[in-house]
Amino acid sequence: MDILTLVGLLAGILIVVLAMLANATALTFLNLPGLAIVLGGTFAVTLIKFRMASVVSAFSLAMRTVFTDRLPRPAELIREVGVLARVVRKEGVLGLENHETADEFLQKAINLCVDGHPPELVEEALLQESQQTAERYEVAERVFRGIGESAPAIGMLGTLVGLVQMLNTLDDPSSIGPAMAVALLTTLYGAFLAQLIALPLADKLQLKAEDDSRNQMLIITSMKSIMRGENPRVMTELLSSYVTPEHRTNLEPEREA
Repeated sequence: MDILTLVGLLAGILIVVLAMLANATALTFLNLPGLAIVLGGTFAVTLIKFRMASVVSAFSLAMRTVFTDRLPRPAELIREVGVLARVVRKEGVLGLENHETADEFLQKAINLCVDGHPPELVEEALLQESQQTAERYEVAERVFRGIGESAPAIGMLGTLVGLVQMLNTLDDPSSIGPAMAVALLTTLYGAFLAQLIALPLADKLQLKAEDDSRNQMLIITSMKSIMRGENPRVMTELLSSYVTPEHRTNLEPEREA
């Protein structure tokens, strides 16, 4: 569970809501027509920009990755592939046949090696898988960034609608204040949706994509080294560039008995 993402999202929403309710009631900030304009208009614009399948996939990917810390740290991966390298040097590639790992990409790499495919084919298959994963992240990020761009504009559109309606009632001065407040609520809804939900999720998806791509390139590099029969220590030294200098301790595989 990526607790910081959840805490940040809930804290941001809670702070804004508490500030809104400091000197008013919840009903003061509730305007169903304005909310319908922002949510419905933003959804409509999103469907115009993207395919429905892309929108559904973006929300699904966000729910699976943004709020979960499912990716192993590079240091953990380096230690794991170091163990794999020692097994291969001792037993050959078939020694990995019964090895199971929680990382799906690493498991696919192991399966390709065990199946006896040449190193060039294994590398090509893994690179294609990595590219497709990166493209899925990119589309999801673009969907949420598009929502973040559209929501404030739709909110302003709703405000203009409210202002036009207010101007039609200028003969009643007592209605101007409440009408103006209602008109501005749509801008509030749009900014709230963009700045507290859509754009932060887009940035987090970009970060997750970078982490995933880094781990996958680490795995591809390590599997190439393993299939070439390189010394585990040499491989670990090459892979150490994937972690920061302060985290490069204890990366070496254990000495063989």
